[in-house]
Amino acid sequence: ADGPGWTDARIAEAFDCRTKTVENIRQRLVRDGFESALNGKQRESPPRAKLLDGDQEAKLIAMRLGSPPKGFANWTLRLLAQRVVQLEIVDSISPETVRKTLKKTTSRRGKFSTG
Repeated sequence: ADGPGWTDARIAEAFDCRTKTVENIRQRLVRDGFESALNGKQRESPPRAKLLDGDQEAKLIAMRLGSPPKGFANWTLRLLAQRVVQLEIVDSISPETVRKTLKKTTSRRGKFSTG
């Protein structure tokens, strides 16, 4: 093709991407070489392992769908985190991990307090 005279805009149009992508790939080619430009940036650290397995997630979700303990109108993230540790479903868990796990599900039964 006529690649040598192409502008960033023309390259971006030909490859259905943004001109910023073309600029970034060119910079990576100059800085890190062809392999990096072709395959993208490699991870500096391995991906994190899942914090909960499928069985633990199912138990957490089932608990969330059930009634909250006496004295509580709703489940809170902190209360759920404390309860799954208390029931020895997990050794430890943060309310944020509970939030992320529940966010992945589509079930939104009843009120849910994040406090």
